[in-house]
Formats: sequence, structure tokens, C-alpha cells
Amino acid sequence: MNTIKHTTEFEIAQPIEALFPLFSPEGEKWWVPGWDYVNIMGTTDLSEDYIFLTQSHDHASTQAIWLVKRYDPAAYLVQYYKVEPEDKVGIVTVRCITQAPDRTQVQVSYEYIALADKGRHFIESFTAEAYQAFIAEWETLLQRYFASQG
Repeated sequence: MNTIKHTTEFEIAQPIEALFPLFSPEGEKWWVPGWDYVNIMGTTDLSEDYIFLTQSHDHASTQAIWLVKRYDPAAYLVQYYKVEPEDKVGIVTVRCITQAPDRTQVQVSYEYIALADKGRHFIESFTAEAYQAFIAEWETLLQRYFASQG
């Protein structure tokens, strides 16, 4: 198997304007323990074609090159390519949808395409259950972050 894609969603009791900015390289610093990135663009203003690097976050076994594929803040949508040379390419999509003024649905998709055996081995282990547990941690971390702000 060379590709796999999983999608799920959860709700957070926060306004969309407070939640959506957290799904950026700079925003993730606020709620993901140990998250950091190498800013090679010289700005923290996210835009399409923005590029940054990470060391070992988010299923990466090596340094990853991230490229913003789509960025539509008016639609609360961001999509990234995550390239791990000689391993795999990921397409990460996050869309936020207002459910109420103080409640937001977060839809998250991860698609991986293997580039080599290492990537194929990862894809074989990236089950729906593993993905659900991974995104459940997002929900927990986001709730913890907002609780600490209040």
C-alpha cells in the first residue's frame, strides 16, 4: 500500500476566530508540547507557498519540509504538504466550521503517500484507530490550552 487517508472531526467550545490561528506553525507553539519549527521565510505571517521545517513532529522520522498548499483564512481552511525526503509526503488539511458563536467544529485530514519502503511501513501502521487516537490528543491539548487561558 502506497497511500492512506484518514479524516475526522471534533468540536471545541471556542469561537472560530480564537481557534483557527492555532493551526499555523507559530500557533502550534501555544498548544503542542515540544512543537517548534525553523522559520526560513523571515515572517510569521502565513500565506500560500510559505515554507518551514520541523525536526520530528507529526509522524516524521526525519526533518520535514512543510509547504502551505492552500491558505484561506476567510474560509478557515489551511492545507499543508509535508515532505520527508526518501520516506513519505503528507497532505494535512484543517478546516474550522462555526457551530455556534462559542463552538467550532474542526475537521482534520491526513493523507500520506509513500516514497520508499520506510514510508510504506509507516502507512501500514497508520490505522484508523491510530489516527483517531492522534487527533483525540489534539482535542485534549486544545482544551487544556484554552482552560489555561481562562
